Amino acid sequence: MGKIIAIANQKGGVGKTTTAVNLAASLGSLGKKTLLVDIDPQGNSSSGVGVDRRKLKNTVYEILLDEAKPSEVLIHTGFQNLDLIPSSMDLAAAELELVSMKNRESVLRRAILPLRGEYDYIIMDCPPSLGIITTNALCLADTLLVPVQCEYYALEGLSQLMNSVRRVKRQYNEQLDIEGVLLTMYDGRLNLTQQVVDEVKRYFPRKVFATVVPRTVRLSEAPSFGKPVLYFDRASKGSAAYEALALEIIQNNQGEGRTE
Repeated sequence: MGKIIAIANQKGGVGKTTTAVNLAASLGSLGKKTLLVDIDPQGNSSSGVGVDRRKLKNTVYEILLDEAKPSEVLIHTGFQNLDLIPSSMDLAAAELELVSMKNRESVLRRAILPLRGEYDYIIMDCPPSLGIITTNALCLADTLLVPVQCEYYALEGLSQLMNSVRRVKRQYNEQLDIEGVLLTMYDGRLNLTQQVVDEVKRYFPRKVFATVVPRTVRLSEAPSFGKPVLYFDRASKGSAAYEALALEIIQNNQGEGRTE
């Protein structure tokens, strides 16, 4: 059975989508069959793997409304072992449309869980909010990966995120756990960076990944070419960081089903 990881932080600009795209691509390049599920209405994970959202007939929005099956939406990308369920701006309306649905918190779970046996990893890119769509992701996920930028207000809002995790765990998904906290936009030359690292480690004892993602131009450039950084510039520091993160996650999950 594959491992399902939600990547979430309601604070924008922390490297959430960058992490979703590049972790998924790195897992795929290491031989792990991986599904990237884009549930952010901005759809940046979809375009980040070269998918033109304007040409899509169906997306995760139609899955949530039970108007399409996952098999009708799934796209085989041009990258090794990497499939995608894309998103679109239509998903922004789903927050309102799901409110009237019965068992609205588990709509995504019912749709995506049957795919679990086909993949080693399912990576979900969540919207930068704690609404019903993110709640759906947390109800489906085995674990949550939290990107935290090495900047002044790094921990801002994280207590609210952890409250949501505890609520979902208590009410809907008692197995939900923290996969880890990923430090992004790391610049070891700055004193502030080390202060943030120390603060995050105090807040999340024993949950911070050894891997850190540096602030690098190549990571910022890759999405405009529709490629994960691994395929845009394999020799870059960003590519090395996400490959190291993928290896760390694989090692941490040794012995769990297909991820062994």
